[in-house]
Amino acid sequence: MKRIRIEFSALLLGLSLVAAVAQTNALPRLPITTGPFTPDRGSFKQYQCPEWFRDAKLGIWAVWGVSSVPMQGDWYSRRLYLEGSPDNQFHLAHYGHPSNFGVKNLVPLWKAERWNPDQLMALYQQAGARYFFGLAVFCDNIDYWDSKYHRWNSVNMGPHRDIMGEWGQAARKRGLRFGVSEHLGDWWCWLDVSKKADTNGPLAGVSYDGNDPAFADLYSTKPQPENWLLRMNDLVDRYQPDLFYTDGKLPYANEAGERFLAHYYNQGRQWHDGKDEVVYNCKETSQGRWVQDLERGVMAGINPEPWQTDTCIADWHYKTDILKNHTYRTTTMILQMLADIVSKNGNLLLNFPPRPDGTLDEDELKILSNMAAWMPLNGEAIFGTRPWKIYGEGPSKVKEGKHFNEKGLKYTAQDIRFTQSKDGKTLYAIALDWPADGKLMVKSLASAAGKVIELVMLGHAGKLDWKQTADGLIVTLPPQKPGENVFAMKIAGENLQPVSGN
Repeated sequence: MKRIRIEFSALLLGLSLVAAVAQTNALPRLPITTGPFTPDRGSFKQYQCPEWFRDAKLGIWAVWGVSSVPMQGDWYSRRLYLEGSPDNQFHLAHYGHPSNFGVKNLVPLWKAERWNPDQLMALYQQAGARYFFGLAVFCDNIDYWDSKYHRWNSVNMGPHRDIMGEWGQAARKRGLRFGVSEHLGDWWCWLDVSKKADTNGPLAGVSYDGNDPAFADLYSTKPQPENWLLRMNDLVDRYQPDLFYTDGKLPYANEAGERFLAHYYNQGRQWHDGKDEVVYNCKETSQGRWVQDLERGVMAGINPEPWQTDTCIADWHYKTDILKNHTYRTTTMILQMLADIVSKNGNLLLNFPPRPDGTLDEDELKILSNMAAWMPLNGEAIFGTRPWKIYGEGPSKVKEGKHFNEKGLKYTAQDIRFTQSKDGKTLYAIALDWPADGKLMVKSLASAAGKVIELVMLGHAGKLDWKQTADGLIVTLPPQKPGENVFAMKIAGENLQPVSGN
């Protein structure tokens, strides 16, 4: 507690030095890097998604920071101010009233004392990740790098570490591409509730701590496009991220957003000898300008442009009762979704939320271990592949591609997903479950599809009995499963064309 008091005092002492920086009109107007991209949306259509991203297929994300401290899941930093809510009740019981103890007081409690990014990155790589995302700034307005334009950052306070710098170094050491995510551009209103007061009880009418002028630079709720641009360009220039994700649409349309993206794309070409090697993700239709992201959602079919799903094994920030109730997504569910997404020209970005000390719990480690066991056997059907002529067959499908449509998906043994090698010579049929009778039927590869010449199951050394019929390709599976989850077959054929109606 002594260290917490010292840190908090240091925040107050620094106020007079940085108060001017909190005001938008006191910030310098940052020039953007010159180059072929200019701050207009038409300019971005010259962008080409890099091949490395299309090959990568799987990224791992660590949504982690000050909001992880209570271990109550996502939105805590907002909901603690919602009078009578479960998070508000938890906050009153564990920390006190938000008129006195709010987000500002959680900052020194985030110490990251057991965080070992090198150790974690080794686990992510073994689990198949080809890129990694670190949470750079969440909606609660705290920068997790040595921020030049914002005193509320992880080097000045909390863990006193350059979180983005260390994540990036660990990722690149393991050969993973490094990405950063920002959640501030569309969410300056996140802490508007910190300026309210209870309507009932002994402290009714007493303002929450968001009204304290000493912390105006943290609790600001008005859009500040120039402040956002300065901080995001600082993040890009310092760490040269391969990927940059915005939680929302491109922020501040026709203002700071286009300036930022032109700067990032021009910088990317300078870093990579004139080539488009960086990737910008946001939740807006791409039209070739960036890579569209669907939060907790999948496309209905093959998307002509590369895209990404971002989802989580449970809640976005770490939550203790999820572990107690064993409600984490299973490895099978994760791999089923990966195959579905890849078959539709997408990538999967999967969040494993660390605990506030920087560690993963036993269930998270088990999922990563299971993924690591699956990848050497079946990764060939995922990484470096491209969609086939159809994404697959079976009953599990969505009507349209949109956010938050993954919840109703329940894959079965009748669900098959297809991928193919980039040269088109090899077809992969991925069975999302193991049929109870040991017979797998692929209707799309019935005899009318053309001649199947060779078929093997990845991870299985022996030969399989199979035959093409008018109803489908029937495969007699081995008595012993090659693994526990999702199963891929490697197929060679002559001008195979999927039989329609499946």
